[in-house]
Amino acid sequence: MPDTPTVRAFLDPALITLSNQVTAFANRELAADSEPADDAAARREARALLGRLGAGGWYAPIAEQHLRACCLVREALAGASPLADAVFALQALGTLPIVLAGTENLKHRWLPGVLAGTTMAAFAMTEPEAGSDVGAIATTARRDGSDFVLNGSKTLISNAGIADFYVVFASSDPGAGSKGLSAFVVPADNPGCRFVRPLTLSAPHPLGDIVFDHARIPADCLLGAEGDGFKIGLGTLDRLRPTVGAAACGMAERALAEALRHAGTRRQFGAPLAANQLIQEKLARMATDLAAARLLVYRAAWEKDHGAERITLEAAMAKAFATEAAQRIVDDAVQILGGRGVLATHPVDRLYRSVRALRIYEGTTEIQQLVIAGQLLKTAGVQR
Repeated sequence: MPDTPTVRAFLDPALITLSNQVTAFANRELAADSEPADDAAARREARALLGRLGAGGWYAPIAEQHLRACCLVREALAGASPLADAVFALQALGTLPIVLAGTENLKHRWLPGVLAGTTMAAFAMTEPEAGSDVGAIATTARRDGSDFVLNGSKTLISNAGIADFYVVFASSDPGAGSKGLSAFVVPADNPGCRFVRPLTLSAPHPLGDIVFDHARIPADCLLGAEGDGFKIGLGTLDRLRPTVGAAACGMAERALAEALRHAGTRRQFGAPLAANQLIQEKLARMATDLAAARLLVYRAAWEKDHGAERITLEAAMAKAFATEAAQRIVDDAVQILGGRGVLATHPVDRLYRSVRALRIYEGTTEIQQLVIAGQLLKTAGVQR
């Protein structure tokens, strides 16, 4: 469960109550779920989890733009079910652009279903030749009367093939680079929008390719104004990066708990593993890294919730440190558990396969380091 004493300074009583409630839900409803056997099963389970989370009211912080609440929800979900966390994360990624820049008609059309867990969102930015380099997006959006016509392909899109709508980033002014990007809400059943194929990860996670082949969409599906896509996309990621760190903390906490349980009960050479000083060193380092990660995550979320216009530096630090720390913590847990830690049925093995992607999506660790350095140099008045 989220370690609220560590970050109590960043929480109010209502948030501590939320943390207790969502943790109880995750432990009761999700922790015992078995892992889907294959990609088809993962897709069915993701849709089922969508409804279960909606019935619990856990999507409300997304619409409220309450970042600390989103972090608490993701931390609790990730420790119990990485797939449930992914479902929540994609609801946030695909919905926040509508909250930030959507017309009242778009909000009325999509938000009630999202919050109820009957409508699944997706965020379609990545392309075969455009990952970290958003300015390289080649999908085009051409004006045609009162419509836009979209052409291009997207890859590595979470919820591809099962989402009800995609927030799509496309170039409406190809000569302007990132300044020519626009964002659109595209229903999944829109003619010309086609799911191409699934992409299978080592951990259950619906992923795939989609293509737009002369997909005609009304101009009122545009988010903000033409050319606002880059701003909307970065604004969304800026807000949600701390929640990725929170998910990492949730996975790391579960791994630490499993390692502590094993070290206290497993006997080797006539004594518990916990009596071994090398094991104690690992446990101490794991706990310290986790506490530091949580402080960075909730510091960033607190700043945004208290009116900071941008949390670029804080969010980058939180995501970079928390995801890298979680990778180390989960790896140490595997080492402590030994052979049990690599059994496909063990929670730590599931965490091991799930945590790796957090260091990549929504901006790789390397990109976060460039962002951090850029912010520091800017503050120091150093030209790059």
